[in-house]
Amino acid sequence: MRGSIIRRGKSYSVVVDLGRDPETGKRRQKWHSGYRTKREAEVALADLVGSVNRGTYVAPSKQSFAEFAADWLEAIKPTLRDSTHYSYTRNLRLHVIPHLGALNMTAVDAGVLNGLYARLLATGNKTNRPGAAPGLSPRTVRYIHTIVHRMFKDAVRWGRLVRNPADAADPPRAAAAGSPEIVTWSAEQLGAFLDGMREHRLYAVFLLLATTGMRRGEALGLRWSDLDLANGRLAVRQTVIAVHHKVEFGTPKTAKGRRTVMLDVATMAALREHRKRQAAERLNIGAGWTDLDLVFAAPDGAPLHPERFSRTFTEHVARLGLPAVPLHALRHGWATLALAAGVHPKVVQERLGHATISITLDIYSHVTTGLHSDAAEQVAGLVFGGR
Repeated sequence: MRGSIIRRGKSYSVVVDLGRDPETGKRRQKWHSGYRTKREAEVALADLVGSVNRGTYVAPSKQSFAEFAADWLEAIKPTLRDSTHYSYTRNLRLHVIPHLGALNMTAVDAGVLNGLYARLLATGNKTNRPGAAPGLSPRTVRYIHTIVHRMFKDAVRWGRLVRNPADAADPPRAAAAGSPEIVTWSAEQLGAFLDGMREHRLYAVFLLLATTGMRRGEALGLRWSDLDLANGRLAVRQTVIAVHHKVEFGTPKTAKGRRTVMLDVATMAALREHRKRQAAERLNIGAGWTDLDLVFAAPDGAPLHPERFSRTFTEHVARLGLPAVPLHALRHGWATLALAAGVHPKVVQERLGHATISITLDIYSHVTTGLHSDAAEQVAGLVFGGR
C-alpha cells in the first residue's frame, strides 16, 4: 500500500491508496486533510499506511460532532440511568455542541478540546444568576471532559475514528489551583438559620441535612420504612432526582452511597414532631393523599421537586439575612465542622457516602491541612512535654 502528500494552500493533505475495489476494479483512495506542516503529514502518512497493511485502517468519518453526538446519546441510552443520560445530554447541548457541533469528527483534536476547556473555564457559566462566576468550575469542566472522552472512545470502538483525541487533551484538575474554596456557614450562622426555620413545615429536613451531611436527593427520597427512630438511625436506599424537570425516584449510584446513618437526639425529636405534622396533613387531605411513604413530601404526599426545594432554601436564607450559600453547603458544613471537631476522616467518608476516603480528603483539604498542624503539635507535646 502506498500514499502521497499534497500541499493545499497553507496546509497539507495525505492521500492513502487502498488498492482496487475487488468488485468494481476501481482504484480506491482516501484523503486525510488539515496537517499544518509537511513533517506532520509525513508522520501521518507512515501511520496510515501502516494501519492499512495491518488491517486496522479506519476511513475518516464524514459525520459532524453534533451528528455523532446525537447518534451516540441514542445508542447508549439503554445502558445509563435516566439521570445520567439527561446529564450527558444537557452538558453536551449547553457547553460542547455550540462550540464543536459543526466540526467534522476528524477535525477535533487535543488542541481543539483544550481550547474548549479554556473557554468554558473563562466564560462557560450559562446560569446568569446574580453574583455567579462567569466561568464553569474546574470540576464541572473535568466532568464535561469525561463525557467527551467516553464519546470519542466509543467512536474509536465503533470504527469511526483511528484514535481518541481526548486521550491527549489536558482537562483541568478537579482541585485546580485558584479554584474557589468551599463556602460554608459557621456553626453560629447555621444555628441562626435553623432557629429561623423552626416553624416551617420542612424544618426537619433542613435539620437532617445539617446534622447528617446527606445529599438533597437522599433526604427527599427518604421513606418512613427507612427510618428506625427507636435506635436512632436511617438507611439511605432511595433518592429523588429531576430528569427533564420531572421528579423521578432512583437509588444511590454506588455501594458506599447505600449506607446507614446514625442520628442525634435533637434530629430524632424533630423527625417525631414532623411525623405528627404530616399525620395531621394526611387527615386533612383525606382520599387525595398520595401515599408514597415519603418522610418529606408536599402537603398532599407527593414528592418534593429537588430544584424547587433548593429555591425554598435560597429564599429563606435571604429572608434571614444570612450569607448566600447553595443548599449543598449544609452537607459541606457538616463535614467541615466534623473534621474540625476531630471526627476521623474515615467516619466522615462513610457518613457522607463517598466512594473512597481520598475523595473526602481532597474535597476538604482546607480543613485537613489544619488537622495536620494540630497533629504535629500534639505528637511533639508527647515527645517533648515531659522535658
